[in-house]
Order: sequence, then structure tokens, then C-alpha cells
Amino acid sequence: STSKTATTLNATFVRPAQFYLSGLTNIPHDKYFYVFLCFVYIMTVLGNGLLLSVIYLDKTLHTPKYTIVFNLALIDLCGSTALIPKLLDTFLFDRRYIVYEACLSYMFFVWFFLGLQSWTLVIMAYDRFIAICFPLRYHSIVTKPAIAVMLLFVWVFSLSVVACMVGFFDRLSFCRSLVIQSFFCDHGPTYRLACNDTNLNYIMAVVVVTVVVVIPIILIALTYIYIVKAVRKIASGEERVKAVKTFTSHLTLVSVFFLPLLGTNIAALTWSLPLNIRIFDSTLTHIIPPLLNPIIYSLKTEEVLNSIKKLYQRNSPASQPIRIVLPVLSSTWVPVPPPWIC
Repeated sequence: STSKTATTLNATFVRPAQFYLSGLTNIPHDKYFYVFLCFVYIMTVLGNGLLLSVIYLDKTLHTPKYTIVFNLALIDLCGSTALIPKLLDTFLFDRRYIVYEACLSYMFFVWFFLGLQSWTLVIMAYDRFIAICFPLRYHSIVTKPAIAVMLLFVWVFSLSVVACMVGFFDRLSFCRSLVIQSFFCDHGPTYRLACNDTNLNYIMAVVVVTVVVVIPIILIALTYIYIVKAVRKIASGEERVKAVKTFTSHLTLVSVFFLPLLGTNIAALTWSLPLNIRIFDSTLTHIIPPLLNPIIYSLKTEEVLNSIKKLYQRNSPASQPIRIVLPVLSSTWVPVPPPWIC
């Protein structure tokens, strides 16, 4: 009877061979939207690739601040690559079935890079906080080793939390619908398909949203409370404007990343959004920040623009000196007189 019970228990854990991604449904000309995503991905790769190259090649940008910017650009590039190519393959070419293991990998990488992006914005806020509130001690506090330790901690921490979230899927049984009502293997729409107890998965969902969205927003808000207090104490109007300019780009980045993410989750919890609107909003929330980040924060700043000009001038053919090679005269050369001279 013991073996029979064990067999019954094992049989209840049903791991499907494949899931089906529904995506946008019953929308005419929806392929145009996916073509737009293809354009966004190309521009994201070009923008972040250019920023990574400029920071890597220009030694003057090897500072703690641009180490954080380099990390954000790398995360944006990897996060978009983890999401958009597979999304295009799924919906543009109508390959909506995805293998179980591939689905979990898809979920892991999208949420992993989303968490990294969120916490990198927190480190940027810390950098701006020290620069404005403790300007004389900035170079002694914000050092390359300190930033490297912070970034390493963020990578390891995000990896651990998201791996735990995805790891708990092994205990779920999928014996009902296998249609994921999303544009990728999102955590919530996927675990809700299970037919056994999902309380642990719900707890992990709350933990991940808290870690990725709630705590970073609170930490960034706290830094800006102190930044605003410090700016208000500056007597000179010109110095105050200069201080404000140092954090407006970061504040724009934070708004572009967190407001749509927060709005979509609050809307989903408070009232029932139509499925297509939720998927459309969620898609743009994931793909637009990596496109705008290099433009907002870096490619329009004076330091990066000067570096691009310097690198262009260094490698431009017009800037290379023209070398004229003159014939070398031998020391034994003797001039030959014309024939009419005797």
C-alpha cells in the first residue's frame, strides 16, 4: 500500500512538455506591433552598444560613476536580448509553444535582469546622494572598489532571489490549462495555471515584487528627500541649478522605469484590466526603459559627447597626418653636368 501511495503522489506532480503563450488576441494587424518591437530592439542594441564602447575605450570615463553606467548599459543590452528576440520568434513567426524547461529559463532571465536594472538605479541614486550631500568627501566615499562590491552584491542577490522563485516551480502540477496569458513566461500567469497548492509560489511572487520594485522605490525616495533638503540649503541660485542638473537625468530614468511598472501592477491588483491592455502595457514597460536609458542618462551628457568626438577624431582618416616620403640622396652622389658644358 505504501508503494501505491507513493506512485499516486508522484502521479499528481504533472510536468507538461510545453506551454502555449497567448500574447495579444483578436487584434487586427498585431504583427505591426511586433515589427515595432524589432525596431526598438535594434535601437536598444545600437544605443547601449555605443555607450559600452565609448566607456570602455575612453580612459577618462573609467570612474565610479561611469562604472555604474556601464553596468546599467550591459544589463539593458542583456535584458532586451533575453526578452525581445524570443518574443519576436514566438509571435511574429507564430511559434507559440515553448518547452517547459525553456519557459522557466525565459522567466528567470527576464526577472533577473529586471531586478538588476532596478537595483542599479538604487546605486545611481546613492552616487547622486553622496555627490550632492557630501561633495567634499565624494571621491573618498564613492571609490571604484566600493562600487564594484555594491554591483557584485546586487548581481549575487538578484540571482539568488530569482533562482528561488523559479526553483519552486518543480513542486507544481499542471493538470488544467497550459495557456499562459502573457507575452512571455511571466511568473504570475504561469504559476496560477497549477492545480495544486500555490501558496509558496504566491509568497515568492510577493517577495520578488517587494525586492525588485517596492524596496528600491523606498530607498530612492529616501535619497531624494535628503537631496532636496541639501539643494534647498544652497544660497546661490546658479549653484542650485547646477546641483539640480546633476540628478534630473537620474530622476527621469527612475520615472521611466518604475512608474509604468508600478502602475501596471497596481492596476492589475485593484481592478480587472482587459487582457490585451495588460499585455500591451507590460510589454512596453519591459522594453522602453532599456531603449531610453542610454539617451537620457549618458549619450546627451557633455562628458560622453566629448568622448565620442575625441574617439571619432582619433580614428577619422582626415585627422591622420599626411606623410610625404622624399627620396633619400646617397652621400656618394655626384651631379652630372649638362652635355653642353665642357
